[in-house]
Amino acid sequence: MASLSTWVRYIAHKFEYSVSLGWKSYTRGQITDSEVGDTIWKNLFQGKLTYLHWNKGEEMAPTISGQGGTLLVRKIPAADPTHVFVGDVVVMKNPENSDDYLVRRLAAMEGCELGSTDEKDEPFVLEKDQCWVLTDNENLKPKEASDSRTFGPVSITDIVGRVIYCLRTAVDHGPVQNSYFSMQKDSPVLQIELDVNEMANSHKP
Repeated sequence: MASLSTWVRYIAHKFEYSVSLGWKSYTRGQITDSEVGDTIWKNLFQGKLTYLHWNKGEEMAPTISGQGGTLLVRKIPAADPTHVFVGDVVVMKNPENSDDYLVRRLAAMEGCELGSTDEKDEPFVLEKDQCWVLTDNENLKPKEASDSRTFGPVSITDIVGRVIYCLRTAVDHGPVQNSYFSMQKDSPVLQIELDVNEMANSHKP
C-alpha cells in the first residue's frame, strides 16, 4: 500500500497534468474560459496519468522484447525540456507515418551538437524544440532502426508519453530504465497506477 507522501506526490502530479491539459485545450480554442476549470477537475478526479500501449519489433530490444511488450506509458500533454529528459524511453508520433507511433530512447535535445562517424558529414546543433531519438538495439543497422539516423531530428512536441513499465511475459516484467529525473518523477505514479494483472490481461501473445 502506498504511503501518504506517495499519495501527496501523486496528486500533485495529477494536478499539474490536469492544469497543463486544460491550458493546452484552452489555447487551441477547444474549450472556453468557463470550461477550463471543469476540464481540470474532471482530469484530476476521473482521469489517469497512464495508459497501456502494445509495442512489437526488434528496435527496442532488450528493453522491450522483439516478440512484443505491453507498456505502461505516462501521459505527457506538452513535452518540453522540463517534462522529458535525455535517456527517457518515449512514445512519439512516427515522422514518416502520422497514424503510427514509435517507441524510442531520447538521445539528445535542443542545443546539443551532434557529429558523425563519417568525416564527410558536418557536425550540427539541434535547434529549439528539436530532439534526437535512437533505438536500443545496437545490432540493427541505421537503415533498419528507423530512428533519427534515418529520418533526422524530430519535434519534441511529437512526444506523447514516457514508458515507465514493460510487461514482456507473465514472469518477465519490470520498470523501464529512464533518466534519473524521470524515474524520480514517475515513482509515485508507478506505485499508484501500476496494475500488472490488467497489463497481463491486455497482453498480446
